[in-house]
Amino acid sequence: MKNWALASLAATLAGVALSYAMGGAGPWAWVRAFCEAATIGALADWFAVVALFRRPLGLPIPHTAIIPANKERIADNLATFVRDHFLDPASLLERLRVFDPAARLGQWLSDPRQARVVAGTARTWALHALNLLDERAVREAIHGFVVKRLEGWNAAQTAGDLFELLARDGRHHVLLDEALNRLANYLQGEPVKARASAVMVKYARKEWPRMAKALNLVRPVDDIGDSLADRLARALLDELHDVLARRDHPLRRDYEAWLGGYVSRLRDDPDLQRQVDGLKQRILAHPQVRDYVQGIWSAVQESLRRDLSSTDSTLGRHLEQTLLALGRNLGKDPELRRAINQHVLEGAERLAGGLRHGITDHIAQTVKGWDERQFVDELELSIGRDLQYIRFNGMLVGGLIGLALHACVRLAQGAGWLAG
Repeated sequence: MKNWALASLAATLAGVALSYAMGGAGPWAWVRAFCEAATIGALADWFAVVALFRRPLGLPIPHTAIIPANKERIADNLATFVRDHFLDPASLLERLRVFDPAARLGQWLSDPRQARVVAGTARTWALHALNLLDERAVREAIHGFVVKRLEGWNAAQTAGDLFELLARDGRHHVLLDEALNRLANYLQGEPVKARASAVMVKYARKEWPRMAKALNLVRPVDDIGDSLADRLARALLDELHDVLARRDHPLRRDYEAWLGGYVSRLRDDPDLQRQVDGLKQRILAHPQVRDYVQGIWSAVQESLRRDLSSTDSTLGRHLEQTLLALGRNLGKDPELRRAINQHVLEGAERLAGGLRHGITDHIAQTVKGWDERQFVDELELSIGRDLQYIRFNGMLVGGLIGLALHACVRLAQGAGWLAG
């Protein structure tokens, strides 16, 4: 297009030369008037257009290269224009309010295909994020987190609170009753009686061998042991039943006193607290505890990776169903839509306020940072062919004005107003 403009200028210059060569009279006078004015118009518009972007012919003519000379002011004004007309919070919020994001989100999520796509994308991202994690670093972080929390944990105080809670409303007696019932069931078992009889017979033969031999002549020592074991079991069972039946049994009182005293010691006895804390520290320092804590993450990670890698992912299905349910709820619950829209508007207002000045500064600094030649070239490319049309129009308008002036001169001469 630029070549066409130059060719047109050359044509008008040729027209001027030709009209003079032909005497410049008659029709050639009109040609000369048109071509002279067109040449002047084309050159004037060429100068005006070039002066916007650079110095014509490189000459230091005042008020030329206007755009490069005012680049910083243009950058500030452009940034301000964008800020005031495109990033105005009130306008943005009004457009967002009319847009009704909650309703549109509900319509979008109600489509099973969209919910499936979102769930699949989330599953893929989660799997990538899981694979990017440094497993060793995560295990160490989890172990450090757990150990740090447990090291600061007052185990003695917690144990005291637990025992006090156990003693509240007589629940500790329920625990004692359960233990005594289990002990009674254990003592009633024949294997227990047999073991007790065997222990007593073995002890008697070891400590009183002669007496055992003498008694064996009257009655087998094994039978005597069985009888004693049976009587001992019955005696113990009778005592256990008595403890179970009586709330004021001495054993229960001793148990009550021991529990209350132990709770007090856990809270107030520094020696016992140090013992409990030492036990806690030994447990935390045990290699198996470390392996167990770190193994939790390994197990969780492997389970997540296996599920997320599957096309029939359980987590993916749950997420898809959750998204569909959310879409349906948004479609039928105006209060939910109103609440979500309100949160979106509040978030957008805070975001717009923060980004508004940041984007303005970014635009201004970016434009100011451009090289002047790059800046001019970008503007010329953006305007494009219209610059050449300005030159065409200047040439055409100049030529028409030249014809009009020539016509006016001829009319004035014909009327005798001007000398021929």
